[in-house]
Amino acid sequence: MPAALDRSYDGIIIGAGHHGLVLGSYLARCGLDILLVDRRLQYGGALATEEVTAPGFYHNLHSINHFHISETPWFKDLGLADRVTYITPRYEFGQPHLDGSALVFGRDLEETLANVARFSKRDAATFRDWNRKAEEITARIFLPERFSEPLPRAEREALLSRSDIGRDFLAATKRQPFDVVQELFENEHVQLLFLFKISLFGTWLVDTMSKTSPMGSVIRAFDLQSGYQLCKGGSANLARGLMETFIAAGGRFAPQVELDRIVVEGGKATGIALKDGRTVRARQFVASTLNVHQTFEDYIGRAQLPAAFLKKLDEFEYTKWTIFGLHLALHEPLRFHSEKFEPNIHRTLKWSLGAETMDELLTAHKDVMADRVPQIVQFGSGALSVLDPTQAPPGKHTTYAWHVMPLNPDIGSRDYETFKQEFAERIIEKWAHYAPNMTRKNIIAQHVYTAREYTQTFPEMRGGDIFMGAFSAEQVMYNHFGYRTPIGRLYMAGSATHPGGAISGGGGYISAGIIARDLGLEPWWKPWDAAGALGAAPAAA
Repeated sequence: MPAALDRSYDGIIIGAGHHGLVLGSYLARCGLDILLVDRRLQYGGALATEEVTAPGFYHNLHSINHFHISETPWFKDLGLADRVTYITPRYEFGQPHLDGSALVFGRDLEETLANVARFSKRDAATFRDWNRKAEEITARIFLPERFSEPLPRAEREALLSRSDIGRDFLAATKRQPFDVVQELFENEHVQLLFLFKISLFGTWLVDTMSKTSPMGSVIRAFDLQSGYQLCKGGSANLARGLMETFIAAGGRFAPQVELDRIVVEGGKATGIALKDGRTVRARQFVASTLNVHQTFEDYIGRAQLPAAFLKKLDEFEYTKWTIFGLHLALHEPLRFHSEKFEPNIHRTLKWSLGAETMDELLTAHKDVMADRVPQIVQFGSGALSVLDPTQAPPGKHTTYAWHVMPLNPDIGSRDYETFKQEFAERIIEKWAHYAPNMTRKNIIAQHVYTAREYTQTFPEMRGGDIFMGAFSAEQVMYNHFGYRTPIGRLYMAGSATHPGGAISGGGGYISAGIIARDLGLEPWWKPWDAAGALGAAPAAA
C-alpha cells in the first residue's frame, strides 16, 4: 500500500496487534485520520490462528483463552458482537488426577461447590464464603479498575478504605496469592486448581509468589460469573473483527512497514521514518504498542531521553519464563480415565495436567527458574474443538499443551530440534496417563512451537516473554509503565501499560481516552472511571 505512506495523518499507531486496532478504531471514530502500521503482512499480533498441522485444523499459536472479552467496554462500544462470536463454556477449569478423580470449576456456584466438597467439605464452605464477597468485588472494583487509568496509590487506598468490600479487596492485594491459597484450603487438589485459576498461565507460580498482588488477582479465583471465553473459529477472528471495524471507521492500515525511527523534533513526536528513506508525518500524535525497549532504545534513542526515564527503562523487567507449545490434530477428542468420576472433565475450557502435589509444582517451578528442563512434566491444555467444532474438520479434533520452559534450557549436547521432539514425546507420554486415547494412532499430526520460533516472528516478545512485561507488583496498577512519555505527543498503548499483557484490549482502550482528552476531543463513548466506581461502592458500616 505505497499510497498510504505518501501523505500525512492526524495520528500514527505502531503495531497492528489488538491494542493498536482498539486504539485506532476509537480515534478514527472520533474523526481523526489514523494510520496503523506493522512490520508484518499479517495483523492481529498474538491473535494468530494457523493450519500448522494439517489442512482444516486451526491452531491458536499464542492467545487461546480470552478473559471476559464479550463484556469488555471496547467490545460493546465498537459493536464487535456483530462481527465476532464468543463461546462461554459452562465448565471453565478442570483437573484430572492419576487416582481417577477430577475437580472441575464451572459457572454454577452450587455445582462447583459440590465438586469441591467431594475433596473437602471445609474447602467448599470456604469457597462459598469467599465467593459471596468476590462476585461483588469483581463487578464493582476489579473489572472497573481493569479498564480505567490507574489511580495514584494513596487516592486508590483511601477510596477502597471507605467500603467493606474495598477494605476486603485491599487486604487481599497486600498478601501473596500463593500464601492465601495455602492458608485457606486444606486439600492439595483444591489448592492446585485455585493456583491454576489465579496464575496468568496455567499452574505457574511466578505470578502468584509476588509479595503482594496490587491488581487483586487472588480475588479472581473465587468469582464464577466472569471468566475465560473462546473466540469461535479461532483467535484470529477477533483480529479480523477489529480490523473490519477500524477500516469501517475510516482508518488506514499499512503492512510490511520497516520502521527506522520515530521522528522527534523539538521534543515532540512528529512522525515515523522508514527504512526506505520516506518519512510519514503525524500532525497530532504517535502511539507505540511495541515493547518499551524497542520504542525508546531502538526507535527513539537513549540520547533523547531524560536520566530518570532511562533509569525506569533499565529497571523494567520481563517475564522470566517462556512457552513450549505442542499443537495436535486428532482423530477423536481426548477422553479421560476420570470421566467416570467427573463426566464434564472432557468438555472443560482449561485443563491443568501433570502436577499431583504442591511439592511437584514447586519442583517444576524451581527447575525453570534455574534454567533447567523441568523433570516433572506439568502443563495447561483444553478441549478446544469439543467446545468449538469449527476449529477442526467435521468429526476431527484439536488440542494443545502449553508447558513453561526457560528461554535457553540446559539441554546438554543435544541439538534444539532433537530436544523439542523429545520433550514433546514426554508431554504425550504424561498425557496418556490421564487420557488412554492419547496415542500415536489418534494423533494425525503435531507441531511444536517454542520461544526460539515465536521470538523470530514477534521480536517484541523480548526474551520469550509473551506478556511483553512482567506482572510483578512493581509493574502493575499505579506502578505500570505509563501511557504518556517524556517525548511530547508520543504515547504508549500496549502491554507495558495497565492492565498489562495478554488479550485484554485495556491498553488500547484506556490510551484512547487519554489521547482524546489530551487533544481536546469529546469522546463519543463514556470512558470507564476507577474513581467513580470505587467511590460508588457501599460505605463501610
